[in-house]
Amino acid sequence: MRLGQPRSRLEGSPGHPSSGPRPAISLQRVGKDFRLDRGTTVRALDDLTLEVEDGQFIALIGPSGCGKSTALRLMAALEEPTSGAVLIEGAHPREAVRDRRLGVAFQDHALLPWLNAWDNIALSFRIAAQKVDEDRVRSLVELVGLEGFEQARPKHLSGGMKQRVAIARALALAPDILLLDEPFGSLDAVTRRRLNLELQAIWVEQSVTTVLITHAVDEAVFMADRVYVLSPRPGRVSLVREIPFPRPRDRKLTLIPEFHALTDDLHVALDTQATPPDVLGELE
Repeated sequence: MRLGQPRSRLEGSPGHPSSGPRPAISLQRVGKDFRLDRGTTVRALDDLTLEVEDGQFIALIGPSGCGKSTALRLMAALEEPTSGAVLIEGAHPREAVRDRRLGVAFQDHALLPWLNAWDNIALSFRIAAQKVDEDRVRSLVELVGLEGFEQARPKHLSGGMKQRVAIARALALAPDILLLDEPFGSLDAVTRRRLNLELQAIWVEQSVTTVLITHAVDEAVFMADRVYVLSPRPGRVSLVREIPFPRPRDRKLTLIPEFHALTDDLHVALDTQATPPDVLGELE
């Protein structure tokens, strides 16, 4: 399925629970507690409800420590909820991980330094005990614009190139769902804007359901079909904004008044939320 203009969206409660077709991702009244060494408990998420439709691109934004990355880790089966339910295509996220239907890319590219770009992408096949699909690897190298750098090791790649390899690796097994946790957070502004354009093109080409965690409001509005704003810890959905702009999108979009009105609206929503003292920075 190729994506053009965003499909119609369900309006309703902040989390947009649906009574229609089964969503690709569903978090229903999710709570997550972390026990600290000193015996106290911190609630990272509380009553978090959201749904992601098949083929949709959503972004999660919110103040530091609100649990955005915790929510993504729950979707990736890296954490278990304390309460509520997290479902990927109607089942526990472990099933999607087991069936290689879920790809993840973090801010830290986590490339193996002794492998070149080609082999880092191909690593997904080897971990899955599958024969490397060289045509697939070659097409991903072309898709992320790394032709000519296939044999380069990570130390010879720029920060933006490393993130392209990481995203290609996450897409290698053609997952149904792609989870991105601040993949461009450590990059300079110019490289970040360029990769926003490239990631959008990749998403349109691959038609993969995507969740992006970001601190950058303009990035969220430029990339996503829908933006969820999370409250300060414990994180819950405080605001949902549908993004009305058709695809494909280019940098001219960021110059129009409607784009700035939407980003200003989201900035105001973030700025008016009081942030609690930082107890657990890693709950970000």
